Amino acid sequence: MRRPGKKTLDPGKSTDPRAVRAAAFAHLARRDFASGELARKLTQQGFDAALSAQAVSELTAERYIDDPRFCENYVAYHAGRGEGPLRIAAELCARGLPSALIDTALATVTDWRARAAGVRARRFGAALPESWPERSRQARFLQYRGFSSDHIRAALGIDFTLDD
Repeated sequence: MRRPGKKTLDPGKSTDPRAVRAAAFAHLARRDFASGELARKLTQQGFDAALSAQAVSELTAERYIDDPRFCENYVAYHAGRGEGPLRIAAELCARGLPSALIDTALATVTDWRARAAGVRARRFGAALPESWPERSRQARFLQYRGFSSDHIRAALGIDFTLDD
């Protein structure tokens, strides 16, 4: 049983390079894709895997697909929405991008601690939490958003000194 609105692929088109390229352009017209993500999407659509990979490599060579650009835009957008570096990195990794590229894009955001503090203040107010249960609740929220424990401690104003 097929889903409503989904078209089945004509068997003759699954091996047609022009049809694969047209489908890739149709996807790119909607939003930007990472190269691995687009190849996987074309294959799931029913196109031959080798032709999908070839079409994606051609589009990459023609700069219609640009993984570094995609990565930087993705990080900027999601960081602006209040997501942390751990969550963003996991999502980019799931899209098939190499970790070196992800690390480079995450480095473009200057201060993750300040972002975590801003997200906490937007959600819970400017006053820092007084009780441990409230600190725990806010820490869990920031952890869900993808911030590291260092970012969370800085946002909550918890300063552990090891010299005591």
